[in-house]
Amino acid sequence: MKKVILLAAIALGTMGAQAQTTVAGSKFTDNWSFTLKGGAVMSSNNVADEGFWNGARGIVGAELRKQITPVFGLGVEGEWTINTSSWTGLKSANVFDHQYVGVFGAVNLMNAFAGYTGAPRVFELELVAGTGWLHAYYPHTTCDDGNSWATKVGMNFNFNLGEKKAWTLSLKPAYLWNMNASPEANVLGYAARYDSNYGYLELEAGITYHFGNSNGTHHFVVVRPYDQNEIDALNAQINALRGELDACGANNAALLAQLADLQAQLDACNRRPAVVEKVVKDLNNIRYVFFNLASANIQANQQPNIAMVADQLKENSNATVTVQGYASKDGSLAFNKKLAQRRAEAVKKELTKRYGVAADRVKAEGMGIGDLFTENSWNRVAVCTVNE
Repeated sequence: MKKVILLAAIALGTMGAQAQTTVAGSKFTDNWSFTLKGGAVMSSNNVADEGFWNGARGIVGAELRKQITPVFGLGVEGEWTINTSSWTGLKSANVFDHQYVGVFGAVNLMNAFAGYTGAPRVFELELVAGTGWLHAYYPHTTCDDGNSWATKVGMNFNFNLGEKKAWTLSLKPAYLWNMNASPEANVLGYAARYDSNYGYLELEAGITYHFGNSNGTHHFVVVRPYDQNEIDALNAQINALRGELDACGANNAALLAQLADLQAQLDACNRRPAVVEKVVKDLNNIRYVFFNLASANIQANQQPNIAMVADQLKENSNATVTVQGYASKDGSLAFNKKLAQRRAEAVKKELTKRYGVAADRVKAEGMGIGDLFTENSWNRVAVCTVNE
């Protein structure tokens, strides 16, 4: 019993030592595993006389386990011995003539003393202790089946396989005691006690599958702890980003309002009736005023054309006139540009000064060198277009 108490104290101490490790994947449905195991078992009372293997018989079993922390786990197990020999002289007809069903706790010594690194190590060592029901199937013609309770301690030498560590191969030596203190209700013919003469040595190998967890792995994952200064800095950063987001939202709202206003203005423009300036270019509204070479002076023979333009403007008070001055190809481009503008201005001056046409009804434009006529000299002209 002292050994059981010692194991419990070790388990509690190691759980407390790991309290500072924060891990992800600690839900009730996380960190379950299932083990199939098998090997040999021998009564320690016969080991000295026969050796382990001479008197050993086969044993098979299974375990269902929940890992509570990276250090401590709890599970249930069942084991059945194969009836290949008789340890008590009472030969049973069953294939499996002894069974053990119990609960156990396991302490991962590597994680307890070296700390959990975030994933299982390739090799790990566990200390296991448990208790349960021990049953022996005797021939009913001889005596009734034996029932007792037992305690068990052992070691697990675990080899975790693969990158995901989903599988584990184990060597599982253990020692089991029959705890029945009543000589009348013994198991396998022995009164139970913590005595090596009334115990059983097991040597098994097991294969374990670790089911997937909610954190996406088959094991615990260490969560990096944050101190309060880091948390405060992150909160400040979040608040600053929220402020920027609010500012962006306000700016976006202003831009949307501006866009809506521009769209309204565009719609209003589209609804306005088009203003069309009707220009009918025919012999009734076009007059030509010709000039001499390199001259902007209006000759007497050109006055009738200007007079006709003035008369047409007087008859239609809403009409305007556009005077476009041109020059022939003689001379430089710069000179001809200025000359074309002077010719247009000369006609405008004649209309306003001589005939009293309002200046805002006359638009004078210098067009530069013209090619209106194939006869080069005819391009020394001012074209007067009356706009009705």
